[in-house]
Amino acid sequence: PNWVMGKKITIDSATMMNKGLEIIEAFWLFDIPASDIEVIIHPQSIIHSLVEYIDGSTLAQLGNPDMRTPIAYALSHPERIESGVSGLDLIKTKKLDFEAPDLNKFPCLGLAYRALGMGHNAPTILNAANEVAVDAFLNESIAFNQIAELIEFCLDTIESRPIDSIDTVIDVDKKTRDLALSWVDSHKLN
Repeated sequence: PNWVMGKKITIDSATMMNKGLEIIEAFWLFDIPASDIEVIIHPQSIIHSLVEYIDGSTLAQLGNPDMRTPIAYALSHPERIESGVSGLDLIKTKKLDFEAPDLNKFPCLGLAYRALGMGHNAPTILNAANEVAVDAFLNESIAFNQIAELIEFCLDTIESRPIDSIDTVIDVDKKTRDLALSWVDSHKLN
């Protein structure tokens, strides 16, 4: 991360689960097929999103890496208000780098794509397992690389079922958290 964030989102950023959850959000909010949602690593954190149009052109949203900008926009949408963030100086920025994410290095991102492809309750399982895993890591109960192991275990173990009510979501969330906590207990570092 290029700015100060809370503990959980810092870990989600390090595992790229934050991007995985954003893929799921984009799928549901904008009705975009998962195959059309691409994650690109951009170390400078200047470009925050890109939209590719049917004519091949691309629109980018650029700005200094500061959460005050999207918060101000969320509060004033569709207008823009002063956020307290200085404008972007492209001369000082000099260059913008991009690379494809390595799913071997960032398995949580691959698990998010997998959960989205599975559909039904799998994204709920992914989220609940991740929350337990990150909490366990922050409490030094599991190692960093065990975060993805735990999430994958939950996705492999809990049956994929359609979601037909909020009660179904609450039930699978609880079932996943219970399973994940049991996994943590049997894999504790200390």
